Amino acid sequence: MKHWALFLLLAIGCYVWQIEAEFFTSIGQMTDLIYVEKDLVKSLKEYIKAEENKLIEIKSWAEKLDQLTHTSTSDPEGYLGHPVNAYKLMKRLNTDWLKLESLVLQQTSDVFIANLSIQRENFPTDEDESGAAKALLRLQDTYRLDSESISKGRLPGAQHEGTLSVEDCFELGKIAYSDSDYYHTVLWMQQTLKQLEEGEASPITQAEALDYLSYSVYQMGDIHRAVDLTKRLIAIDPTHVRAKTNLHYFKKSLEEEVKSDQTRDEEFYQSQSKKKVYMQPENYLTERDSYEALCRGEGIKMTTQRQRKLFCRYHNNNKHPRLIIAPLKEEDEWDSPHIVRYYEMLSDAEIGKIKELAKPVLARATVRNSVTGILETANYRISKSAWLADDEDPVVSRVNQRIGDVTGLEMETAELLQVANYGVGGQYEPHFDFSRKEEPDAFRELGTGNRLATMLNYMSDVPAGGATVFPDFGAAIYPKKGTAIFWYNLFKSGEGDYRTRHAACPVLVGSKWVSNKWIHERGQEFKRPCGLTEVD
Repeated sequence: MKHWALFLLLAIGCYVWQIEAEFFTSIGQMTDLIYVEKDLVKSLKEYIKAEENKLIEIKSWAEKLDQLTHTSTSDPEGYLGHPVNAYKLMKRLNTDWLKLESLVLQQTSDVFIANLSIQRENFPTDEDESGAAKALLRLQDTYRLDSESISKGRLPGAQHEGTLSVEDCFELGKIAYSDSDYYHTVLWMQQTLKQLEEGEASPITQAEALDYLSYSVYQMGDIHRAVDLTKRLIAIDPTHVRAKTNLHYFKKSLEEEVKSDQTRDEEFYQSQSKKKVYMQPENYLTERDSYEALCRGEGIKMTTQRQRKLFCRYHNNNKHPRLIIAPLKEEDEWDSPHIVRYYEMLSDAEIGKIKELAKPVLARATVRNSVTGILETANYRISKSAWLADDEDPVVSRVNQRIGDVTGLEMETAELLQVANYGVGGQYEPHFDFSRKEEPDAFRELGTGNRLATMLNYMSDVPAGGATVFPDFGAAIYPKKGTAIFWYNLFKSGEGDYRTRHAACPVLVGSKWVSNKWIHERGQEFKRPCGLTEVD
């Protein structure tokens, strides 16, 4: 089996491995952090125990000496008149107090600090924390979750509780603010204030939240409310210099706005000041609305008429020797373009082995910038991936062979098996698997032609989110562990089927593992002959 790793860097949406941790892009690797934290808690408890023992010993000294000094100070001369007492005073001050000093100065934290220093090498970075925060905001937008639901941990399919404190909400707002994302800043500073007003104890003050909120509201165009919020801020903290400056500026801006639009009276602006819900700014991705709607289960165009065309069957690929005795269950997911799902494509044991092989080499995926040609990380592709060759393990070879048996296509010219694990809010926004005419050199060095077909193996169930959606024709296909979906990216003529533009929806709850096989044109000349028309 040829090793295509070097050539795959030229593929559309291809990946490179990076040194950075970027834990938030892979739930699989984030699980290691759970055990790191558990080890640190154990080390911390040992340190606390050592400190407690130290304090017990110091307290014993203090109690003994307190009683002794009470007696000695009641009659100093009489006390020292006893030669033993005089000797013991000299001994205590010359020797015993030095021992106590050594005990007090004893560093019981050394072991804990040493362990912490070692483990810190595995800690997430600022980028990880920021990435995880932005992932929460992305989930909020895609699934239209209100800040209260996220803060209280009320998520569909969640098996464990997870709530956000005032500090957490405030930090989310600050991260959004640092990106000039005033829409989310408003949402999370409002939630911060709400939890403070409900009495939650926190070092964060209302004044701090109002400072961010008032300016963000102004940036969202609600000047009247910005004035009201700034007045409230000054009432809480009359010494807030920036608030006073902002108030003057906001009032001036409001006066200019009123003058410029005489058709709107003061009553209109008063009503606007009560507005707390704002529209999110337009995004660069024009199809985002339809894509996110499909992720929520909205806009799916599965009609009764179309459903009648979909069937289930046993598939042996024209009596393939390895499938005659054990045919696969095949189910139509969509009629045109034809998308099928195969059940029991991977066993639990095979899935476990593939994940075991991939996990140590998972690395943040990058995509090639279509303008600069530079490989870079992208917010629309949040996952980590690894490439597995046939010779890495018999399981990989067996899975590749099974894909060939089921599809009837040549595997020698296919790419390596790619394994991906999606992180917090992990997603891949709408994209094509094949190269378009404006990208003629995408697979030139591979020498295997374009990506003819895609086999996508689902290696985990996902409690909420994580669907594969096709915005062009309104299909949403949900992960089922052990199953695989298959479709052709190209017509028989070799022309790209632009309907196959698809996306991986953000994972709301759970961890999504997939592996995919991109099958290329070369070697398929007699297995899938050319059609007579462009769209055959």
